[in-house]
Amino acid sequence: MVDSQPRPAVNGQQLAPMGRDDIAGLLAGRIGQRRPIEPGALAAEQAAAVRAAHVAAVPRLAGLPGELPVSWDVIEDLQAKVSKNLSAEDPDKLLEEADRRALAKSLVRTAVADWATLYAQGNTPLTAEQEAAIGTAVFDSMYRGGRLQSLLDQDGVEDVMVDGLRAHVEYHDRPRQTIENVADSHEELINWVNRMARLSGHGERGLTQATPMVGFRMPDGSRVTSSLLTTRPSVVIRKHRILQHGIAELIRWGSLNPMLERFLIACVHAKMNILVVGSMGAGKTSLLRALGREIPPAERLVTLESDRELYLDEPGPKPGPLTFAFEARQSNGEIRGSGDRAGEVTISDIFADGALRYNATRVIVGEVRSTEIVPMLQAMSGAGSGSMCTLHVRRPHAITSRLVQLCTEAGMQTEAAHHLIAASIDVVVYLTYLDETGIGGRKHRFVSHILEVHDVVGEQGRPVTTDLFAPQGGELRAVYENMPTFVDELERTGLMRREWLTDNPFGAWGGPLQTVGSR
Repeated sequence: MVDSQPRPAVNGQQLAPMGRDDIAGLLAGRIGQRRPIEPGALAAEQAAAVRAAHVAAVPRLAGLPGELPVSWDVIEDLQAKVSKNLSAEDPDKLLEEADRRALAKSLVRTAVADWATLYAQGNTPLTAEQEAAIGTAVFDSMYRGGRLQSLLDQDGVEDVMVDGLRAHVEYHDRPRQTIENVADSHEELINWVNRMARLSGHGERGLTQATPMVGFRMPDGSRVTSSLLTTRPSVVIRKHRILQHGIAELIRWGSLNPMLERFLIACVHAKMNILVVGSMGAGKTSLLRALGREIPPAERLVTLESDRELYLDEPGPKPGPLTFAFEARQSNGEIRGSGDRAGEVTISDIFADGALRYNATRVIVGEVRSTEIVPMLQAMSGAGSGSMCTLHVRRPHAITSRLVQLCTEAGMQTEAAHHLIAASIDVVVYLTYLDETGIGGRKHRFVSHILEVHDVVGEQGRPVTTDLFAPQGGELRAVYENMPTFVDELERTGLMRREWLTDNPFGAWGGPLQTVGSR
Protein backbone atom coordinates (compact mmCIF):
# COMPACT_ATOMS: atom_id res chain seq x y z
CA MET A 1 0.00 0.00 0.00
CA VAL A 2 1.46 3.38 -0.96
CA ASP A 3 1.18 5.89 1.90
CA SER A 4 1.77 9.02 -0.13
CA GLN A 5 2.12 10.19 -3.70
CA PRO A 6 3.29 13.38 -5.42
CA ARG A 7 0.65 16.05 -5.83
CA PRO A 8 0.38 18.20 -8.96
CA ALA A 9 1.49 21.80 -9.08
CA VAL A 10 -1.34 24.34 -8.91
CA ASN A 11 -0.75 27.83 -10.33
CA GLY A 12 2.96 27.13 -10.35
CA GLN A 13 3.10 26.00 -6.69
CA GLN A 14 4.00 22.43 -5.70
CA LEU A 15 1.51 21.10 -3.13
CA ALA A 16 2.55 18.88 -0.22
CA PRO A 17 2.55 15.09 -0.80
CA MET A 18 -0.87 13.46 -0.61
CA GLY A 19 -1.21 10.94 2.21
CA ARG A 20 -3.71 8.17 2.87
CA ASP A 21 -5.99 10.50 4.83
CA ASP A 22 -5.94 13.03 1.99
CA ILE A 23 -6.94 10.38 -0.55
CA ALA A 24 -9.68 9.14 1.75
CA GLY A 25 -10.90 12.70 2.15
CA LEU A 26 -11.18 13.14 -1.60
CA LEU A 27 -12.99 9.85 -2.04
CA ALA A 28 -15.34 10.63 0.86
CA GLY A 29 -17.13 13.17 -1.30
CA ARG A 30 -18.60 10.23 -3.25
CA ILE A 31 -20.24 8.60 -0.23
CA GLY A 32 -23.98 8.47 -0.61
CA GLN A 33 -24.07 9.65 -4.24
CA ARG A 34 -27.00 8.09 -6.02
CA ARG A 35 -25.42 7.79 -9.48
CA PRO A 36 -22.28 5.73 -10.24
CA ILE A 37 -19.19 7.64 -11.34
CA GLU A 38 -17.00 6.36 -14.13
CA PRO A 39 -13.25 6.01 -13.36
CA GLY A 40 -12.42 8.89 -15.66
CA ALA A 41 -14.96 11.10 -13.96
CA LEU A 42 -13.51 10.12 -10.59
CA ALA A 43 -10.06 11.23 -11.68
CA ALA A 44 -11.50 14.53 -12.85
CA GLU A 45 -13.32 14.89 -9.54
CA GLN A 46 -10.08 14.31 -7.62
CA ALA A 47 -8.27 16.88 -9.75
CA ALA A 48 -11.04 19.39 -9.18
CA ALA A 49 -10.84 18.80 -5.44
CA VAL A 50 -7.08 19.41 -5.51
CA ARG A 51 -7.62 22.65 -7.42
CA ALA A 52 -10.31 23.74 -4.96
CA ALA A 53 -7.90 23.14 -2.07
CA HIS A 54 -5.68 25.96 -3.31
CA VAL A 55 -6.06 29.25 -1.48
CA ALA A 56 -6.92 31.10 -4.66
CA ALA A 57 -9.86 28.85 -5.48
CA VAL A 58 -13.45 29.79 -4.74
CA PRO A 59 -14.25 28.06 -1.42
CA ARG A 60 -16.85 25.33 -1.35
CA LEU A 61 -19.38 24.63 1.37
CA ALA A 62 -17.54 21.45 2.38
CA GLY A 63 -14.44 23.45 3.23
CA LEU A 64 -16.12 25.57 5.88
CA PRO A 65 -16.47 24.94 9.63
CA GLY A 66 -18.13 21.58 10.26
CA GLU A 67 -16.63 20.02 7.09
CA LEU A 68 -18.44 16.83 6.20
CA PRO A 69 -16.75 13.60 5.03
CA VAL A 70 -19.97 12.55 3.28
CA SER A 71 -22.34 13.95 0.69
CA TRP A 72 -25.50 15.74 1.77
CA ASP A 73 -27.57 12.78 0.55
CA VAL A 74 -26.29 10.81 3.54
CA ILE A 75 -27.32 13.60 5.90
CA GLU A 76 -30.81 13.70 4.41
CA ASP A 77 -31.19 9.92 4.69
CA LEU A 78 -30.09 9.99 8.34
CA GLN A 79 -32.38 12.94 9.06
CA ALA A 80 -35.35 11.05 7.62
CA LYS A 81 -34.52 8.01 9.76
CA VAL A 82 -34.13 10.06 12.95
CA SER A 83 -37.34 12.00 12.27
CA LYS A 84 -39.21 8.70 11.87
CA ASN A 85 -37.74 7.36 15.10
CA LEU A 86 -38.56 10.60 16.89
CA SER A 87 -42.17 10.42 15.77
CA ALA A 88 -42.34 6.84 17.04
CA GLU A 89 -40.91 7.84 20.43
CA ASP A 90 -43.15 10.90 20.86
CA PRO A 91 -46.06 10.45 18.40
CA ASP A 92 -48.37 12.99 20.03
CA LYS A 93 -45.59 15.55 20.61
CA LEU A 94 -46.29 15.65 24.34
CA LEU A 95 -42.69 16.40 25.25
CA GLU A 96 -41.56 19.96 25.94
CA GLU A 97 -39.53 21.40 23.08
CA ALA A 98 -36.25 21.22 25.03
CA ASP A 99 -36.90 17.57 25.95
CA ARG A 100 -37.89 16.70 22.40
CA ARG A 101 -34.65 18.19 21.06
CA ALA A 102 -32.64 16.31 23.70
CA LEU A 103 -34.32 13.08 22.58
CA ALA A 104 -33.57 13.97 18.95
CA LYS A 105 -29.87 14.45 19.79
CA SER A 106 -29.78 11.01 21.42
CA LEU A 107 -31.46 9.42 18.41
CA VAL A 108 -29.04 11.21 16.07
CA ARG A 109 -26.03 9.82 17.94
CA THR A 110 -27.44 6.29 17.74
CA ALA A 111 -28.34 6.56 14.05
CA VAL A 112 -24.93 7.99 13.08
CA ALA A 113 -23.08 5.34 15.11
CA ASP A 114 -25.07 2.55 13.44
CA TRP A 115 -24.50 4.02 9.98
CA ALA A 116 -20.76 4.50 10.64
CA THR A 117 -20.43 0.85 11.72
CA LEU A 118 -21.91 -0.35 8.43
CA TYR A 119 -19.82 2.13 6.45
CA ALA A 120 -16.60 0.93 8.10
CA GLN A 121 -17.16 -2.64 6.83
CA GLY A 122 -16.00 -1.65 3.37
CA ASN A 123 -14.27 1.71 3.93
CA THR A 124 -11.74 3.39 6.17
CA PRO A 125 -13.52 3.90 9.51
CA LEU A 126 -14.52 7.47 10.28
CA THR A 127 -12.84 9.30 13.13
CA ALA A 128 -14.78 10.42 16.19
CA GLU A 129 -14.54 13.99 14.93
CA GLN A 130 -16.01 13.02 11.55
CA GLU A 131 -18.89 11.15 13.18
CA ALA A 132 -19.54 14.19 15.39
CA ALA A 133 -19.58 16.47 12.33
CA ILE A 134 -22.13 14.18 10.64
CA GLY A 135 -24.26 14.14 13.80
CA THR A 136 -24.17 17.93 14.02
CA ALA A 137 -25.20 18.23 10.38
CA VAL A 138 -28.15 15.86 10.91
CA PHE A 139 -29.34 17.79 13.97
CA ASP A 140 -28.84 21.12 12.14
CA SER A 141 -30.90 19.76 9.28
CA MET A 142 -33.74 19.05 11.71
CA TYR A 143 -33.64 22.08 14.00
CA ARG A 144 -31.19 24.70 12.75
CA GLY A 145 -30.06 26.05 9.39
CA GLY A 146 -29.40 22.73 7.73
CA ARG A 147 -26.96 22.90 4.86
CA LEU A 148 -26.45 26.65 5.35
CA GLN A 149 -25.66 26.39 9.06
CA SER A 150 -21.89 26.10 8.49
CA LEU A 151 -22.02 29.52 6.82
CA LEU A 152 -23.98 31.08 9.67
CA ASP A 153 -21.61 29.61 12.26
CA GLN A 154 -18.60 31.51 10.91
CA ASP A 155 -17.25 34.34 13.04
CA GLY A 156 -18.33 37.81 12.00
CA VAL A 157 -21.12 36.78 9.60
CA GLU A 158 -23.80 39.43 9.12
CA ASP A 159 -25.64 38.39 5.95
CA VAL A 160 -25.89 35.22 3.89
CA MET A 161 -27.37 35.95 0.45
CA VAL A 162 -28.25 32.91 -1.67
CA ASP A 163 -28.82 33.37 -5.39
CA GLY A 164 -29.90 30.02 -6.79
CA LEU A 165 -27.11 27.60 -5.89
CA ARG A 166 -24.50 30.23 -5.01
CA ALA A 167 -24.17 32.06 -1.66
CA HIS A 168 -22.51 35.38 -0.94
CA VAL A 169 -21.49 35.91 2.69
CA GLU A 170 -21.07 39.40 4.17
CA TYR A 171 -18.91 39.88 7.27
CA HIS A 172 -18.66 42.82 9.64
CA ASP A 173 -14.88 43.04 9.34
CA ARG A 174 -13.74 41.58 6.00
CA PRO A 175 -14.70 41.37 2.31
CA ARG A 176 -17.53 39.31 0.91
CA GLN A 177 -16.98 35.61 0.31
CA THR A 178 -18.65 33.58 -2.45
CA ILE A 179 -19.57 29.94 -1.87
CA GLU A 180 -20.56 27.62 -4.72
CA ASN A 181 -23.10 24.80 -4.65
CA VAL A 182 -24.86 25.43 -1.35
CA ALA A 183 -27.75 23.35 -2.69
CA ASP A 184 -28.02 20.64 -5.31
CA SER A 185 -31.04 22.21 -7.02
CA HIS A 186 -33.44 25.12 -6.84
CA GLU A 187 -36.11 22.72 -5.58
CA GLU A 188 -33.87 21.77 -2.66
CA LEU A 189 -33.40 25.44 -1.78
CA ILE A 190 -37.17 26.05 -1.86
CA ASN A 191 -37.73 22.98 0.32
CA TRP A 192 -35.16 24.38 2.78
CA VAL A 193 -37.06 27.67 2.96
CA ASN A 194 -40.38 25.96 3.60
CA ARG A 195 -38.91 23.64 6.23
CA MET A 196 -37.33 26.57 8.07
CA ALA A 197 -40.64 28.45 7.88
CA ARG A 198 -42.35 25.49 9.56
CA LEU A 199 -39.66 25.37 12.25
CA SER A 200 -40.27 29.07 12.92
CA GLY A 201 -43.92 28.37 13.65
CA HIS A 202 -45.08 30.08 10.46
CA GLY A 203 -45.88 27.12 8.26
CA GLU A 204 -48.54 29.17 6.47
CA ARG A 205 -45.74 31.25 4.94
CA GLY A 206 -44.73 28.62 2.39
CA LEU A 207 -42.70 29.77 -0.62
CA THR A 208 -44.97 28.94 -3.56
CA GLN A 209 -46.14 30.55 -6.77
CA ALA A 210 -49.19 31.78 -4.84
CA THR A 211 -46.94 33.35 -2.14
CA PRO A 212 -43.68 34.08 -3.99
CA MET A 213 -42.19 36.10 -1.12
CA VAL A 214 -41.95 34.96 2.50
CA GLY A 215 -40.24 36.17 5.64
CA PHE A 216 -39.66 34.50 9.00
CA ARG A 217 -37.13 33.96 11.79
CA MET A 218 -34.80 31.01 12.15
CA PRO A 219 -34.52 29.29 15.54
CA ASP A 220 -31.41 31.35 16.39
CA GLY A 221 -33.27 34.61 15.68
CA SER A 222 -31.75 35.25 12.26
CA ARG A 223 -34.17 36.99 9.89
CA VAL A 224 -34.93 35.25 6.59
CA THR A 225 -36.45 36.75 3.46
CA SER A 226 -36.94 34.57 0.37
CA SER A 227 -38.44 35.11 -3.06
CA LEU A 228 -39.35 33.39 -6.30
CA LEU A 229 -39.68 36.72 -8.08
CA THR A 230 -35.94 36.90 -8.72
CA THR A 231 -34.25 35.28 -11.71
CA ARG A 232 -33.43 32.29 -9.52
CA PRO A 233 -34.89 31.41 -6.11
CA SER A 234 -33.19 33.69 -3.61
CA VAL A 235 -32.74 33.80 0.15
CA VAL A 236 -31.29 36.54 2.34
CA ILE A 237 -30.45 35.70 5.97
CA ARG A 238 -29.69 38.56 8.34
CA LYS A 239 -27.81 37.35 11.42
CA HIS A 240 -27.80 39.38 14.64
CA ARG A 241 -24.41 39.27 16.33
CA ILE A 242 -25.05 41.17 19.57
CA LEU A 243 -28.59 40.38 20.67
CA GLN A 244 -27.86 40.36 24.39
CA HIS A 245 -25.33 43.17 24.57
CA GLY A 246 -25.87 46.74 25.69
CA ILE A 247 -24.45 50.10 24.80
CA ALA A 248 -20.97 49.27 26.13
CA GLU A 249 -20.59 46.79 23.29
CA LEU A 250 -21.10 49.59 20.76
CA ILE A 251 -18.21 51.49 22.33
CA ARG A 252 -16.02 48.41 21.92
CA TRP A 253 -17.01 48.16 18.25
CA GLY A 254 -16.23 51.86 17.71
CA SER A 255 -19.80 53.00 16.97
CA LEU A 256 -19.88 55.29 20.01
CA ASN A 257 -17.43 56.99 22.35
CA PRO A 258 -17.92 57.34 26.14
CA MET A 259 -19.16 60.93 25.86
CA LEU A 260 -21.82 60.03 23.29
CA GLU A 261 -22.78 57.08 25.48
CA ARG A 262 -23.37 59.38 28.47
CA PHE A 263 -25.29 61.87 26.34
CA LEU A 264 -27.60 59.25 24.77
CA ILE A 265 -28.26 57.43 28.06
CA ALA A 266 -29.18 60.76 29.62
CA CYS A 267 -31.53 61.41 26.69
CA VAL A 268 -33.25 58.07 27.32
CA HIS A 269 -33.70 58.80 31.04
CA ALA A 270 -34.88 62.34 30.30
CA LYS A 271 -37.55 60.82 28.03
CA MET A 272 -36.39 62.46 24.84
CA ASN A 273 -38.07 61.06 21.72
CA ILE A 274 -35.23 59.61 19.65
CA LEU A 275 -35.10 58.81 15.94
CA VAL A 276 -32.20 56.57 14.86
CA VAL A 277 -31.45 56.92 11.15
CA GLY A 278 -28.87 55.83 8.62
CA SER A 279 -28.37 53.72 5.52
CA MET A 280 -28.88 49.98 5.32
CA GLY A 281 -26.37 48.04 7.42
CA ALA A 282 -25.24 51.05 9.44
CA GLY A 283 -26.20 49.51 12.79
CA LYS A 284 -29.50 51.26 13.50
CA THR A 285 -31.17 48.22 15.10
CA SER A 286 -28.12 47.52 17.28
CA LEU A 287 -28.12 51.09 18.60
CA LEU A 288 -31.90 51.10 19.11
CA ARG A 289 -31.67 47.81 21.01
CA ALA A 290 -28.87 49.20 23.19
CA LEU A 291 -30.83 52.38 23.96
CA GLY A 292 -33.94 50.31 24.75
CA ARG A 293 -31.95 48.40 27.34
CA GLU A 294 -31.26 51.72 29.12
CA ILE A 295 -34.97 52.36 29.83
CA PRO A 296 -35.53 52.22 33.63
CA PRO A 297 -37.00 48.93 34.93
CA ALA A 298 -40.00 50.68 36.51
CA GLU A 299 -41.46 51.64 33.11
CA ARG A 300 -43.71 49.77 30.68
CA LEU A 301 -42.48 49.31 27.12
CA VAL A 302 -44.21 48.11 23.96
CA THR A 303 -42.13 47.20 20.90
CA LEU A 304 -43.70 46.98 17.43
CA GLU A 305 -41.76 45.25 14.65
CA SER A 306 -42.44 43.84 11.22
CA ASP A 307 -39.71 41.26 11.91
CA ARG A 308 -38.55 40.51 15.43
CA GLU A 309 -35.03 41.92 15.90
CA LEU A 310 -34.92 43.91 19.15
CA TYR A 311 -35.57 41.11 21.68
CA LEU A 312 -36.05 43.66 24.47
CA ASP A 313 -38.60 41.35 26.11
CA GLU A 314 -35.82 38.84 26.80
CA PRO A 315 -33.25 39.09 29.63
CA GLY A 316 -30.38 41.45 28.89
CA PRO A 317 -27.17 42.47 30.64
CA LYS A 318 -29.19 44.29 33.32
CA PRO A 319 -32.85 44.54 34.42
CA GLY A 320 -35.09 46.28 31.92
CA PRO A 321 -38.66 47.55 31.77
CA LEU A 322 -41.76 45.37 31.61
CA THR A 323 -41.87 44.75 27.86
CA PHE A 324 -44.54 43.47 25.48
CA ALA A 325 -43.11 42.66 22.06
CA PHE A 326 -45.55 42.78 19.12
CA GLU A 327 -44.72 41.44 15.68
CA ALA A 328 -46.67 42.10 12.50
CA ARG A 329 -47.97 39.14 10.53
CA GLN A 330 -47.70 38.49 6.83
CA SER A 331 -50.65 37.48 4.70
CA ASN A 332 -51.22 33.83 3.84
CA GLY A 333 -51.55 34.86 0.19
CA GLU A 334 -55.34 34.98 -0.03
CA ILE A 335 -57.11 38.17 -1.09
CA ARG A 336 -60.56 38.88 0.34
CA GLY A 337 -63.37 40.38 -1.71
CA SER A 338 -62.65 43.76 -0.10
CA GLY A 339 -59.10 43.61 -1.41
CA ASP A 340 -57.57 43.02 2.03
CA ARG A 341 -54.91 40.37 2.43
CA ALA A 342 -56.20 37.51 4.56
CA GLY A 343 -54.26 37.00 7.77
CA GLU A 344 -52.16 40.16 7.39
CA VAL A 345 -51.66 42.32 10.49
CA THR A 346 -49.55 45.44 9.96
CA ILE A 347 -47.79 47.65 12.49
CA SER A 348 -50.43 50.29 11.84
CA ASP A 349 -53.13 47.73 12.65
CA ILE A 350 -51.69 46.87 16.06
CA PHE A 351 -50.48 50.34 16.99
CA ALA A 352 -53.61 51.46 18.87
CA ASP A 353 -53.91 48.24 20.87
CA GLY A 354 -50.20 47.89 21.52
CA ALA A 355 -49.35 51.48 22.37
CA LEU A 356 -52.48 52.59 24.20
CA ARG A 357 -54.41 49.67 25.64
CA TYR A 358 -51.31 48.13 27.18
CA ASN A 359 -50.71 51.38 29.09
CA ALA A 360 -47.19 51.68 27.73
CA THR A 361 -45.09 54.57 28.99
CA ARG A 362 -42.90 54.20 25.90
CA VAL A 363 -43.22 52.76 22.41
CA ILE A 364 -40.40 51.52 20.21
CA VAL A 365 -40.98 50.80 16.52
CA GLY A 366 -38.19 48.67 15.13
CA GLU A 367 -38.34 50.30 11.71
CA VAL A 368 -40.72 52.86 10.24
CA ARG A 369 -41.31 52.08 6.58
CA SER A 370 -44.77 53.24 5.64
CA THR A 371 -48.02 54.59 7.04
CA GLU A 372 -47.10 53.60 10.62
CA ILE A 373 -45.09 56.83 10.70
CA VAL A 374 -48.24 58.83 11.56
CA PRO A 375 -49.38 56.83 14.63
CA MET A 376 -45.74 56.65 15.72
CA LEU A 377 -45.31 60.43 15.63
CA GLN A 378 -48.71 60.95 17.22
CA ALA A 379 -47.72 58.65 20.08
CA MET A 380 -44.48 60.59 20.51
CA SER A 381 -46.25 63.94 20.56
CA GLY A 382 -48.86 62.70 23.02
CA ALA A 383 -48.27 60.41 25.97
CA GLY A 384 -45.34 58.52 24.49
CA SER A 385 -42.42 60.61 25.74
CA GLY A 386 -39.18 58.69 25.51
CA SER A 387 -40.29 56.66 22.50
CA MET A 388 -37.90 55.60 19.75
CA CYS A 389 -37.81 54.22 16.22
CA THR A 390 -35.47 53.75 13.24
CA LEU A 391 -35.72 55.01 9.68
CA HIS A 392 -33.71 54.41 6.49
CA VAL A 393 -32.16 57.67 5.31
CA ARG A 394 -29.18 57.93 2.97
CA ARG A 395 -27.90 61.37 4.03
CA PRO A 396 -28.29 63.44 7.22
CA HIS A 397 -29.71 66.45 5.36
CA ALA A 398 -32.53 64.30 3.94
CA ILE A 399 -34.06 63.27 7.27
CA THR A 400 -36.90 65.82 7.33
CA SER A 401 -37.73 65.23 3.67
CA ARG A 402 -37.95 61.49 4.24
CA LEU A 403 -40.28 61.94 7.22
CA VAL A 404 -42.51 64.32 5.26
CA GLN A 405 -42.61 61.89 2.33
CA LEU A 406 -43.89 59.07 4.55
CA CYS A 407 -46.44 61.35 6.23
CA THR A 408 -47.84 62.58 2.93
CA GLU A 409 -48.02 59.00 1.62
CA ALA A 410 -50.15 58.26 4.69
CA GLY A 411 -52.56 61.05 3.65
CA MET A 412 -51.27 64.08 5.59
CA GLN A 413 -50.79 67.53 4.13
CA THR A 414 -47.19 68.73 4.00
CA GLU A 415 -47.76 71.58 6.45
CA ALA A 416 -49.44 69.27 8.96
CA ALA A 417 -46.56 66.81 8.57
CA HIS A 418 -44.03 69.55 9.38
CA HIS A 419 -45.83 70.46 12.59
CA LEU A 420 -46.27 66.83 13.65
CA ILE A 421 -42.57 66.10 13.11
CA ALA A 422 -41.54 69.19 15.10
CA ALA A 423 -43.89 68.30 17.96
CA SER A 424 -42.78 64.67 18.10
CA ILE A 425 -39.04 64.24 17.66
CA ASP A 426 -36.45 65.68 20.03
CA VAL A 427 -33.21 64.01 18.95
CA VAL A 428 -32.05 62.43 15.69
CA VAL A 429 -29.02 60.11 15.74
CA TYR A 430 -27.42 59.45 12.35
CA LEU A 431 -25.18 56.41 11.81
CA THR A 432 -22.66 56.33 8.97
CA TYR A 433 -21.59 53.10 7.26
CA LEU A 434 -18.14 53.36 5.65
CA ASP A 435 -17.05 50.20 3.79
CA GLU A 436 -13.36 50.19 2.82
CA THR A 437 -12.95 46.45 2.29
CA GLY A 438 -12.72 46.98 -1.47
CA ILE A 439 -9.54 49.06 -1.06
CA GLY A 440 -7.84 46.97 1.60
CA GLY A 441 -9.54 48.48 4.65
CA ARG A 442 -12.38 47.40 6.90
CA LYS A 443 -16.00 48.29 7.57
CA HIS A 444 -16.71 51.24 9.89
CA ARG A 445 -20.05 51.97 11.55
CA PHE A 446 -20.25 55.02 13.77
CA VAL A 447 -22.43 57.87 14.92
CA SER A 448 -21.55 60.85 12.73
CA HIS A 449 -24.37 63.30 13.56
CA ILE A 450 -26.74 64.03 16.42
CA LEU A 451 -29.35 66.71 15.73
CA GLU A 452 -31.90 68.50 17.87
CA VAL A 453 -35.30 69.13 16.26
CA HIS A 454 -36.95 72.50 16.97
CA ASP A 455 -40.33 73.98 16.11
CA VAL A 456 -41.49 75.08 12.67
CA VAL A 457 -40.46 78.57 11.59
CA GLY A 458 -43.09 80.46 9.59
CA GLU A 459 -46.50 79.29 8.43
CA GLN A 460 -45.12 77.31 5.47
CA GLY A 461 -41.78 76.46 7.06
CA ARG A 462 -40.04 73.23 7.94
CA PRO A 463 -38.86 72.04 11.34
CA VAL A 464 -35.53 73.62 12.25
CA THR A 465 -32.64 71.35 13.26
CA THR A 466 -29.36 72.09 15.06
CA ASP A 467 -26.23 69.97 14.87
CA LEU A 468 -25.36 69.00 18.43
CA PHE A 469 -22.59 66.66 17.23
CA ALA A 470 -21.17 66.52 13.71
CA PRO A 471 -17.94 65.74 11.80
CA GLN A 472 -15.34 68.46 12.25
CA GLY A 473 -11.67 69.14 11.52
CA GLY A 474 -11.13 66.01 9.45
CA GLU A 475 -12.83 63.75 12.03
CA LEU A 476 -15.60 61.80 10.28
CA ARG A 477 -17.30 60.82 13.53
CA ALA A 478 -19.55 62.94 15.72
CA VAL A 479 -17.78 65.75 17.60
CA TYR A 480 -19.53 68.18 19.95
CA GLU A 481 -20.67 71.39 18.22
CA ASN A 482 -23.68 72.99 19.97
CA MET A 483 -25.23 72.79 23.44
CA PRO A 484 -28.74 71.24 23.40
CA THR A 485 -31.58 73.45 24.59
CA PHE A 486 -32.73 70.61 26.86
CA VAL A 487 -29.38 70.27 28.66
CA ASP A 488 -31.04 71.16 31.99
CA GLU A 489 -33.29 68.11 31.62
CA LEU A 490 -30.27 65.93 30.92
CA GLU A 491 -28.47 67.17 34.01
CA ARG A 492 -31.52 66.49 36.18
CA THR A 493 -31.15 62.78 35.38
CA GLY A 494 -27.85 62.82 37.28
CA LEU A 495 -26.22 61.00 34.38
CA MET A 496 -24.54 63.89 32.57
CA ARG A 497 -22.96 67.30 33.13
CA ARG A 498 -22.77 69.95 30.43
CA GLU A 499 -19.05 70.55 30.91
CA TRP A 500 -18.37 67.02 29.72
CA LEU A 501 -19.49 68.08 26.24
CA THR A 502 -17.06 70.97 25.93
CA ASP A 503 -14.07 69.39 27.68
CA ASN A 504 -11.75 68.07 24.96
CA PRO A 505 -14.48 67.11 22.43
CA PHE A 506 -11.97 65.99 19.77
CA GLY A 507 -10.33 63.63 22.24
CA ALA A 508 -13.52 61.77 23.08
CA TRP A 509 -12.87 59.17 20.37
CA GLY A 510 -9.41 58.42 21.73
CA GLY A 511 -7.67 58.99 18.41
CA PRO A 512 -8.49 59.48 14.73
CA LEU A 513 -10.56 56.98 12.76
CA GLN A 514 -8.21 54.49 11.09
CA THR A 515 -9.34 54.72 7.50
CA VAL A 516 -7.31 53.70 4.47
CA GLY A 517 -6.74 57.36 3.57
CA SER A 518 -5.45 58.21 7.05
CA ARG A 519 -2.68 55.62 7.06
